[in-house]
Amino acid sequence: MLWTLPGDGSGKDTGIVRVYLLIFLFLSCLLSFGGCASLPRMEDYETPSGDTTPRIIGSKGQLSPEISKAIMERLKGQVEPTDIIERHALLIEAVSGSPLIAGNRVTLLIDGPATYDAMLNAIGQARDTIDFETFIIEDDEVGRRFADALLRKQAEGVQVRLVYDSVGSMKTPAAFFQRLRDGGIQVLEFNPINPLETGGKIWRVIKRDHRKILVVDGTVAFTGGVNISSVYSSSSSGRLSGDQQGGPAQRAWRDTHVQIVGPAVAEFQKLFLDTWSRLKGPESGREYFPPLKREGKDLVRVVGSTPGRENRITYMMYVSAFTYAENSIHLTTPYFAPDNQTLDALVRAAERGVDVRIVLPGVSDSVLLYHAGRSYYTHLLESGVKLYERRNSMIHAKTAVIDNIWSTVGSTNMDLTSFLHNDEVNAIILGSDFAAEMESLFEEDLRQSNRIILEEWKKRPLWDRCREWFIKLFGHWL
Repeated sequence: MLWTLPGDGSGKDTGIVRVYLLIFLFLSCLLSFGGCASLPRMEDYETPSGDTTPRIIGSKGQLSPEISKAIMERLKGQVEPTDIIERHALLIEAVSGSPLIAGNRVTLLIDGPATYDAMLNAIGQARDTIDFETFIIEDDEVGRRFADALLRKQAEGVQVRLVYDSVGSMKTPAAFFQRLRDGGIQVLEFNPINPLETGGKIWRVIKRDHRKILVVDGTVAFTGGVNISSVYSSSSSGRLSGDQQGGPAQRAWRDTHVQIVGPAVAEFQKLFLDTWSRLKGPESGREYFPPLKREGKDLVRVVGSTPGRENRITYMMYVSAFTYAENSIHLTTPYFAPDNQTLDALVRAAERGVDVRIVLPGVSDSVLLYHAGRSYYTHLLESGVKLYERRNSMIHAKTAVIDNIWSTVGSTNMDLTSFLHNDEVNAIILGSDFAAEMESLFEEDLRQSNRIILEEWKKRPLWDRCREWFIKLFGHWL
């Protein structure tokens, strides 16, 4: 996310630095956009008919309507009746043009250590290509482990390419990236924060590459919320690495990632290649789309979003999922400053009897977004939404599981920076088995969270209310 001095999330940046950063970015937004960007509305799209079957791709191409219908019927048989299976799937297909893809195996990675182990194992087995796109890569113990692993594979003849975000990695010294380049790795900086390095393009400092994508040999892909930083080195247990009263740097960062093998990997490869092409990266002539076989039974849709009114795909993914939910919405998000349509979708879901629960951070690396998010609590609680704040660890996961069948893991925060200004990516997984894993992880977060009770919340100090109200005024820029 943007409203923190990027790096290790240590909280060392002082309040005055945050104020200056807010003013700087606010002015940058005005200069870059000349006004407020807008989001699409659900009513902009035709309501999908339940009589149509979503398009499904397999390892050998598009499946027949009969087979696709049988797959959807099988999904419907796994859970209570819900529109999330077909109507939502049809709308996102219409918005994104991206199909559902059958035959995948998705592995849930519940924290930083599990994610790093899986990623480094895949890198170690690479034979031809490694494509890596990340918001943050730090010059710390974790960053150097990845740098060493990538350099070893480059020396073995594997073509390694890295895209990092200029703001996200602004604390990483240039020497870190120069070492990679000197070792033969192709390294590109996304949207340099220095306006003199934009190559004549319009300078839009707020436009960031917030994606986390790793594709190895075109056969295995990773995505989620985990950056390359030592703050993720602790396990998901919530144990602290410092004082109990310390800030986010002293706490474990709880995040979620996924590893995917199967036909859906090609969609992640396409997203990376699109970014590489937009940055005018050199062509290598390697094989990026090897034949992919069926690896499992998970149905996956890969949703990539870039700025522009017609490409708010991850935004529409969330709004429509909340709209079509019929039984449960279990959401985890570190930064919560939603627009009115997202807020209304959550409120209306709770009012029609959907079990809406949201896990939010009890401690955050962003004071602004922390208090901005709390400004919505009263309205949500009065509507029947259940809110929880995670103890001990800094929650950084961007996940949801809906109606015990629909899950998403990705990079998209529940704020306007992600919805309006960032390149983002999410994986949507349809299936009760994976949803059950997501529910177990969600329940563990609930056990380590404090529930916010409306009667107690209304008794909070006047100063807190004033601070929340004031910060909310900047909501469009958070």
